[in-house]
Amino acid sequence: MVESNKVPAHIAIILDGNRRWAKKRGMPTLQGHTEGADNLERIARYCSKLGVKYLTVYAFSTENWKRTEDEVKYLMNLMAEYIGSFEVRFKDSNAVIRLVGNIDRLPKKLQDSIIKIEEKTKNNTGLILNLCINYGGREEIVNATKAIADKVASGDLKLDDINEDIFPNYLRTGNIPDPDLFIRAGGEKRLSGFLLWQSSYSELYFSDVLWPDFNENELDKAINEFNSRKRNFGKWFYTKT
Repeated sequence: MVESNKVPAHIAIILDGNRRWAKKRGMPTLQGHTEGADNLERIARYCSKLGVKYLTVYAFSTENWKRTEDEVKYLMNLMAEYIGSFEVRFKDSNAVIRLVGNIDRLPKKLQDSIIKIEEKTKNNTGLILNLCINYGGREEIVNATKAIADKVASGDLKLDDINEDIFPNYLRTGNIPDPDLFIRAGGEKRLSGFLLWQSSYSELYFSDVLWPDFNENELDKAINEFNSRKRNFGKWFYTKT
């Protein structure tokens, strides 16, 4: 169990292992994504209960477009239906739902679901759930650099004014605080382009548990590990008042 006054303000998670979870059980691999989506709801609710302020999840990367056409189509439909049901799923949690990523390439059904839920939840005051869809850390940094270069070229920004404080304003995450705790489920030990700028001082936690099995107890383990570490930079923990 986690002490309520020692909860990271911002947790970021790579939701990895859905397909392997299904294969281990002799199920269609796409079923693993459905189980993973259901688990996201459970973990988001638990984060809300703990007092986590921000939960940012890697749902679909810019690299995931390279997967088979059938899998991409399934994922797009799954996300559209899942996000479309958020209003009911999270009705009692007062959560704010936000997209972090490029919406333009997404199917219209998914775009409509995202726009609708963002509008309906924008004034809520609970957990802020950031869904990274069609997101890539390298692309994000490149696009931010281009935006800053345009500002300099137009005379709206001076070269000497560019620093680490203003750069995040041009990232897709905007004014969202950097993650305190960065979790990857599924056994792999790499960042895979997720929040490359933002995670510079995050505490990294790699779990061998596949995402659909990453339950509340596993999250407790990650948070307790986080609290056992000494951080020399960034916020140590969020104290509820």
